[in-house]
Amino acid sequence: MLINCAAYHDGRKMGDIPVGDISEYVAKPDCFVWVALKDPDPEELAQMAHEFGLHELAVEDARHGHQRPKIEEYGASLFAVLHTVEQTSDKELEVGEVAVFVGTNYVLTIRAGSKQGFQDVRARCERDAHLLRHGSAFVLYALIDSVVDRYFPVVEALIDESEIVEDRIFEKKGTAASRDVVEDLYSLKRRFVRLHHHVAPLLEAVGKLQGGRVPALCAGMEAYFRDVYDHLVRIDKLIEGRREMISTAIQVNLGMISLAESETTKRLGAFAALFASPTMIAGIYGMNFQSIPELHWRYGYPACLAVMLAIDAVLWWRFRKAGWL
Repeated sequence: MLINCAAYHDGRKMGDIPVGDISEYVAKPDCFVWVALKDPDPEELAQMAHEFGLHELAVEDARHGHQRPKIEEYGASLFAVLHTVEQTSDKELEVGEVAVFVGTNYVLTIRAGSKQGFQDVRARCERDAHLLRHGSAFVLYALIDSVVDRYFPVVEALIDESEIVEDRIFEKKGTAASRDVVEDLYSLKRRFVRLHHHVAPLLEAVGKLQGGRVPALCAGMEAYFRDVYDHLVRIDKLIEGRREMISTAIQVNLGMISLAESETTKRLGAFAALFASPTMIAGIYGMNFQSIPELHWRYGYPACLAVMLAIDAVLWWRFRKAGWL
């Protein structure tokens, strides 16, 4: 589906143009064309490939999708794949893919699986005419910057959720609750790992645009791409730090479960000792021997009970003092 198809001259919008006239405007050296598509069918993509003269390998990647984030150079043009990440109401990550074809005087974006578009990016570029004079390179920067900025709310939401779960580790709610904490921490770590899989390749790709041999198309825009690169580094460090914290939290929680089970074992052992002493005495005097000294003693029964109670009282006091009861 065609979202936008507009031509720009000297940083200002000339107006919307028909798809069939794209090649005419692309041939003009002093203007560029910006086209946005969403979930195009093969015929639409083939038409765009013909109008812009796109490289067949890049078109094939855009057609099939499911590419890792990357920026590839095809002669004087660039092909970029960006991943958008949004958190759904059930706290799962929803990933979309954006393919961007960039030439000297054109930008073509193909969005797939992403609910949020880039109308705000287009409006921002059209407001800053002095920046839009940089042409397609500035549009590429603005698109990448928008995608990266959308990572921050996702990361912050995951960090807030992880802090809440970590606070639950030290709440005494039993072993079952502790196991729920482990499950929640594992779910968080899985989402952080998944997010890192989208951030790390883009970090590597953007690094090629701000240092070393910069593509000719992006010459003079290194400062802008360096700003995006710094944001990606910050996000990557946040993810790595939080993943380590979650791993530590899982180990701490498992240690808390072991301590709780140890406390339970000590309590059970203490109660077993309280019952063992009277049981032993009762067992001795319950034997069927004739020569038991106290067997015919008048006060034998109350004395036996008194000894049992005295032993249990001493044991109870010792266990309480040791913190077992």
